[in-house]
Amino acid sequence: MSAKIRSVFEPAARVLSLDSIMPIRQVKAGDNAFGKYKAVRSSIKEVGLIEPMVVYPQRGAAGKFIMLDGHLRLAVLLELGIKEALCLVATEQDAFTYNDKTNNLSVIQEHAMIERAITQGVSPEQIARALGGEPAKVKAGRNLLEGIHAEAIEILKDKPISSAALRLLKKVKAIRQIDMAQLMVSGGNFTWAYVEALIVGTPTDQLVNDTIAEVGKGISEEEQARMRQETETLERDFRGIEDQFGENSLHLNTTQRHVKRLLDNPKVKKFIATRYPELMEEFQELVAMEVL
Repeated sequence: MSAKIRSVFEPAARVLSLDSIMPIRQVKAGDNAFGKYKAVRSSIKEVGLIEPMVVYPQRGAAGKFIMLDGHLRLAVLLELGIKEALCLVATEQDAFTYNDKTNNLSVIQEHAMIERAITQGVSPEQIARALGGEPAKVKAGRNLLEGIHAEAIEILKDKPISSAALRLLKKVKAIRQIDMAQLMVSGGNFTWAYVEALIVGTPTDQLVNDTIAEVGKGISEEEQARMRQETETLERDFRGIEDQFGENSLHLNTTQRHVKRLLDNPKVKKFIATRYPELMEEFQELVAMEVL
């Protein structure tokens, strides 16, 4: 028999008066000047509220609700003089899930959404108003991925890389773009500075023609050669460790399962604990490790 799944929301969303919703945190004074607040305000003004707020019935106060998710949206709606909005009513008071488990849209994903909207007839001016930006920036951003290999884009599509770092990738040839994208993912480093360092350490035959003269300005040829050699050594060592990681993880998991079976035997466990207490401590730590 399959387990019954309990819903954590009421079956249908409700239109609620904003006066009936009590926020559990205050929007900072600086939030309405820039950043996310500005973007949310522009979006609501242009296309309305897209994502319903999440509220929970306040105990002992009929018709009143506690805000779980949507404090910026609530502040914007109140500023715009809107009196009511669509809300999801939760059956559990859990603000942590909404505030902690958030997937931020990457630059590449945002670029893809904007391109799709434009091909479907939405003008750059409308997009700019919805995002709180300038039409010229939306138009200029359309060439963000031009000159970047499709495989490198696929590797980085959901990663927190900036537009500036992406543009640096255009300074190297396709095969090096893919190589650098893999290094960024493996190292968990997507910063502009890291991408620039990888470019400085790139052999000249992997740089695009217009970049050769730019790379290493202010650095002597001897220093550039040393940096490229060090970069090649680091990349080679890194890939060697990466190749060994899978095999080592398999050996560790096999050893962990074997030790667990030993400790599941009361007689063996007692013998090891009595004769080799320091070994028992190591075994217990190994068994307690999360499986890799």
